[in-house]
Amino acid sequence: MDYVKAFLVGGVICALSQILIDRTKLTPARILTAYVVAGVVLTAIGVYGPLVEWAGAGASVPLFGFGYTLAEGVKSAISSDGVLGIFLGGTKAAAGGITAAVLFGLLTALIFKPADKS
Repeated sequence: MDYVKAFLVGGVICALSQILIDRTKLTPARILTAYVVAGVVLTAIGVYGPLVEWAGAGASVPLFGFGYTLAEGVKSAISSDGVLGIFLGGTKAAAGGITAAVLFGLLTALIFKPADKS
């Protein structure tokens, strides 16, 4: 049942993204940014945490989940580091994901030859 819940929530998020791409003039970069910010805001008001508990990876892996990770990191760092936690908490919490993105991007650039589409 956990797989079904993760698939449903992740699928709804992806379907929403596709609808936004198809029906609006929003670029993928703007949608990405909006999803991360929405994840932070929904976590701050207490809505996204229960969804992550219920849906697991279906809610924590998409971009909303990155915003959730940043917000949770800031919350925990504020309690331990005070005001400095505002600046360091999100980076500490998401360091693994950020590092993986940079390393896989570098690896992809080294393996494949980038070229103009024209």
